[in-house]
Amino acid sequence: MTEILFYHMQRQSLETVLPSLLEKSLERQWRVAVQATSEERLQALDDHLWVFSEESFLPHGTDRDPDCATQPVVLTLRDANPNGASIRFLVEGAALPDDAGAYQRICILFDGTDQDALLHAREQWRGAKEAGHSVAYWQQDERGRWQKKA
Repeated sequence: MTEILFYHMQRQSLETVLPSLLEKSLERQWRVAVQATSEERLQALDDHLWVFSEESFLPHGTDRDPDCATQPVVLTLRDANPNGASIRFLVEGAALPDDAGAYQRICILFDGTDQDALLHAREQWRGAKEAGHSVAYWQQDERGRWQKKA
């Protein structure tokens, strides 16, 4: 089954956390899909990934791009897997895709300061466990490093 990792962000924003996780995925030579739920968030992530660091470049596109199937990272609002990704990041409460079992890993990033986001992540945790997926919970320590808590 798919490994599903829950990232409880408390000390850093999505814009800080996501690029480093994407870089680690690309280092492993995984193709990546990032699913948001709003056009505004998708556009903000698209813009941010071009300029988040002066020392780094994250090649990416959106599923609206004609060459999205060739992109190592694709941003989407849809459930589909436009670039044959092996890892999928779900942000702002995006639902587990119907084909969750087709991924090597799914990462759910949620805002630990938002009570609704916490409740939604708990529901996703229960659903993932009931579906037989391997689940793990990661939380940031005081220095912003990730520690596995469950």
